[in-house]
Amino acid sequence: MRNTQSKLLFSFVYPTLFVIILWGIKLFEVLENINLSWYGLYPRTIYGSLGILTAPLLHADFPHLISNTLPLLVLGPIIFFFYRSIAFNVFFWVYLMTGIWVWAAGRNSYHIGASGIIYGFITFLFFSGIFRKDTRLLALSLFVTFLYGGAVWGILPFQKGVSWESHLLGSLAGLLTAYNFRKEGPPPRIYDLGDDLENEKIDVRGDQSFLPDEDEPSNETVVNYTYVKNNNSPNL
Repeated sequence: MRNTQSKLLFSFVYPTLFVIILWGIKLFEVLENINLSWYGLYPRTIYGSLGILTAPLLHADFPHLISNTLPLLVLGPIIFFFYRSIAFNVFFWVYLMTGIWVWAAGRNSYHIGASGIIYGFITFLFFSGIFRKDTRLLALSLFVTFLYGGAVWGILPFQKGVSWESHLLGSLAGLLTAYNFRKEGPPPRIYDLGDDLENEKIDVRGDQSFLPDEDEPSNETVVNYTYVKNNNSPNL
């Protein structure tokens, strides 16, 4: 129990640190009365390539930052809790691939914000459970779908001023990362029900009964009736 609690607390450490960095940068902008959006990602330009690294750290305003904070503090700990051994790899590849692809294929405009990473986390968690065919992780996939299923509309170019390219390409990065690491990370749970002979005796219907074993004596009481026919009795 204590090990699970420490693991849960640890899963919040790095996502929380990342969010603190985002808020620190935004507060620095406000206090210094400067705008760092010009360090965002501008596709297919040399100066805009810096945004591959800096764009997720920058946000247009506090509502923009707040809208990304909660998903990062939900999805990030989930990844670090269930996929602890590959969590840093997932973060790195989603972060990097999203930035590179938006730089190569995005509109000629500045792209900022961590929403591409969030979309990458969503699709990673969803498809990772499917690729691994693990019932526990499949349940996690359904949980993520329940929480963020509506985010699918964000990958479509409907809302003006929103980098739907970051959402779409971040989702693709999460999908590819889930496939690439499908054989790494948490091993599937194996439920040991005993040796093969005992397993064969278990009634899979769940009524907790056992099938009889021919090699073991039966505990059932067998009553054999013997009688002498009375010749004087009527025929029935």
